[in-house]
Formats: sequence, structure tokens, C-alpha cells
Amino acid sequence: RHAVCIFYLVLRALDTIEDDMTISLDVKVPMLHEFHSYLYQPEWKYMESKEKDRQVLEDFPTISMEFRNLAKVYQDVISDICHKMGVGMAEFLEKKVDSQHEWDKYCHYVAGLVGIGLSRLFSASELEDPIVGQDTELANSMGLFLQKTNIIRDYLEDQMEGREFWPKEVWSRYAKKLSDLAKPENMDMAVQCLNELITNALHHVPDVLTYLSRLKNQSVFNFCAIPQVMAIATLAACYNNKQVFRGVVKIRKGQAVTLMMDATNIQAVKAIMYQYVEEIYQKIPSTDPSSNKTQQVIASIRAMSFPSSPMASRHHYSPIYLSCAMLLAALSWQYLSTLSKATEEYVQAGEN
Repeated sequence: RHAVCIFYLVLRALDTIEDDMTISLDVKVPMLHEFHSYLYQPEWKYMESKEKDRQVLEDFPTISMEFRNLAKVYQDVISDICHKMGVGMAEFLEKKVDSQHEWDKYCHYVAGLVGIGLSRLFSASELEDPIVGQDTELANSMGLFLQKTNIIRDYLEDQMEGREFWPKEVWSRYAKKLSDLAKPENMDMAVQCLNELITNALHHVPDVLTYLSRLKNQSVFNFCAIPQVMAIATLAACYNNKQVFRGVVKIRKGQAVTLMMDATNIQAVKAIMYQYVEEIYQKIPSTDPSSNKTQQVIASIRAMSFPSSPMASRHHYSPIYLSCAMLLAALSWQYLSTLSKATEEYVQAGEN
């Protein structure tokens, strides 16, 4: 618990520097590169930030002291991830996401590394087996699935704020400018582009299921599983949906609560994944350029997630337990969303 808390606060501080537009690039880039070293400098703090979360920088000595009080195995994980994320943030300050490879790379820096770091903490605590922290490819997929879902869903909001995170390699096949996808006359092409990106994101689901199947601790399972089922439900709502280019597409609050209460074991999660990929499958247009690829990835997800029992969808726990599980899930989902948002804002600002 303490390690995850400090991990969050350290990354929040790093992200606040990256997001602060009042810090010049010649100051900011070295700070991002060196930020991991500040964890071992008891007096280091930054008092010149204008960001809303500046308290984590102004009170950084409190955070770094608690960091140094953690077991060395936790310190090593947090410092390493912090270093890699800082370098990645600096890399994308002045470059756009062009290729699908760069899309994966950007998502790795802002979310995949979070998944890898958390997985290493789970294993270091011995709540989970060593393989959970060692298999960085699966942990990275956990983060990429969430991050890509956010980027796909937030097309219009990002456009309104001048940010672009859809990979040019994909959208350039459907429009001359990414902003053109929002024009009514381009709606058919826009939806085809949307469907292609959702198909790309769905390729992470088999990794997600494999990762979750390895978890043994109930709290860790809920913490990891709930954001993933929220993501698949969000993609199902977005698939082939023109509303993505007109407003906000969100899952209903009642639907979210049901997912939180149901996603307490691997069979339940498989049933949920199966349900939503079936929903997507039913909406695949025969004329969609990505239809074959979408059908293929759904077939692979079906093979892994076919429900073994109709009663697998719900385990009953006490209201207090469910409240704790829901809080943990909400915090993890909010963290990844907030981190990606803040990162996106500064990356786009760097481009400008």
C-alpha cells in the first residue's frame, strides 16, 4: 500500500513538471531526465510551478523522505520507472505521434511503464509470483489497452484543446488533416478510421487476460481488472459510433458499478470481455475496410474468453470489501486517465 502510494505521488510530481507550460524547455528537459535522482536529495523541491498540483513539488521533501523509508526493493522499482518515464516524456515534447510504432511507444511511456512498475511492486511484495513482475510485455499491454482507449474516446476533446494523439499513419488514409474527421461530410471515413484504431487496441486483450489469469491476491486482482473491463466497455460504446466525433461517449454509471461488482475473478472478467467483443462483432459493417482484421482479433479473444459457467460472473463479498475494491479501481483508472491527460497536454504544447 505504501509503495503504491509513493509510486503515485512521485509520478504525479514528475507529471506536474512535464505539464507546466511556464517552465522553459531548456530547464524542463534536464529536470525530466534527472528527476529520479531528486528522490535521493532530501532538500530538493521546486517552488516555481504554477500548476494546480504544485504542492507535490513544493512538499517534495516529504514525498522523497517516505520514498527513502521504503524497502530498497520498492525504491529500486520506483526510481527505475521514474527515470524511464522522464526520458520518454522529454522525447515526445517536440515530436508528433506519426507511426503506429510511435503510438505504441508513446503509450508505453505514459501508461505501459505504470503497468510494468505496478507489476514489479506486486511481485516484490510477494503478494504475486515473480513472473507477474518479470513479464514486462504483458504488463505493458495492460497500460497500452487503457491508454489507447482514452486516446480513441477523447478525439473531440483533444481536438478542441489542440492535441493530436491518433497516429498519422492511420488517420492520413482517411483525411488530409486529423481535424477533418469531425466534419459532417467526412463522417463515413471518420468512423472507418475509428474502427481501425479500436481494432488495433483490441489486440492487447489476449495479453490482458493472460496477465489477469496469473494474479492470486484478491485486492491486486480487483485493482487491475476493473479498469480493463471499463476499457472494453468503453471501446464497445465507441465502435462504429459517429458520436465520438460529435461529443463525449461514456459508459453509464450503473453499467460501471455493475462492472466493478462483477469483475472479481478471472472467469467473470472473461465473460465480460466475451460479452463486449460480441457487442462489437454485431456492429461490424460489411463494408468496413478493417472488418476482416476486427473479426480475426475478436475470434482470438473469443477463444480465450468463452464463458465456462453462466454463474461465473459474480462472487459475493461484503459491502465494505466491495467499497474498498471499487475505491482502488477508481483510483487506478483516475490515475492513468489523469496521467495521460497531463502528458498529452504538454506534448501538444511542446509541438506548438
